[in-house]
Amino acid sequence: MNYLKKLINNGTLSREEARSCMIQIGKKEISDVQIVAVLTSIQQRGVRLSELEGFRDALIELAKPLHLQTERSIDCCGTGGDGKNTFNISTLTSFILASMGYKVVKHGNYGVSSLCGSSTVLEYLGYEFSSNPEELQRQLDRNNICFIHAPLFHEALHHVAPLRKALGIVTLFNGLGPLVSPHHSTNQLTGTYSLELAKQYQHILKSKHTHFAVLHGLSGYDELTFIGGTRVLKTTGDELIETAPNKLPINPNEISGGNSVAESAHIFTSILSGAGTKSQNTVLAGNVALAIQTFEPGLAFDHAFGQAFEHIQSGKSFYTFKKTCL
Repeated sequence: MNYLKKLINNGTLSREEARSCMIQIGKKEISDVQIVAVLTSIQQRGVRLSELEGFRDALIELAKPLHLQTERSIDCCGTGGDGKNTFNISTLTSFILASMGYKVVKHGNYGVSSLCGSSTVLEYLGYEFSSNPEELQRQLDRNNICFIHAPLFHEALHHVAPLRKALGIVTLFNGLGPLVSPHHSTNQLTGTYSLELAKQYQHILKSKHTHFAVLHGLSGYDELTFIGGTRVLKTTGDELIETAPNKLPINPNEISGGNSVAESAHIFTSILSGAGTKSQNTVLAGNVALAIQTFEPGLAFDHAFGQAFEHIQSGKSFYTFKKTCL
């Protein structure tokens, strides 16, 4: 495999070479050993922009297509892989936004390098994943939200999932997840485990003409947590957010996702029902506020935060959750 030789020798694949390499992986034209070698060699030195673009091209080409009818929608999907084990911030953000009237088409998967990915907790709580466009459209029309379970749309990569699980580390597929939803939303809130990857996302999302915010916490988080500064790369430029509008200091232990799927699910439903702690609500409101700004860029962050915080405390989002999952 010429691509593998190039990678082992610290070479960079062109966009077309990366596309071709991923097509071969998707079509099982190379062995599991070679796939693992590709994943580890790229992860060791970091994925390059041309490679990220080429791999993304291939995965969209291989994916089952999906065209949902909505004028504007947002995907809230981070890379994962930060190893911080926070509660399910992006999935909760999605439910809060939907209950506030925004259309959400969330792309997600089971946790691979983390305890409880978005699909893990949703499945535990009773959501039934579907690849039926009519059913997903009904959910979006009725509840303002539907979930795109990655394995149902990226069937070509079923054989890669066990390899990723066995490796137990972040791989290029973590970096690709938020870029390969089969539904191309007009808006996106996403986070990355590295600043270099965040800048690559900014370049790619600008080329898609998407209204977006890409987050990278300087303390290593792939979400806005108010623990240290968070770089926010937007359609219109960059900013640094260091403190919450309500000035509440956040301790990492206060935003933990728990030690089991059941515990994660309990935290999840407690927050939705309005019983979250002030720290949980603060972190969640910050992420919701950034998502709102992708729809309303003229709205000040502090104002969007206040709207989101009040809505989270009200527990109104639990009704959207019940209609969707129960």
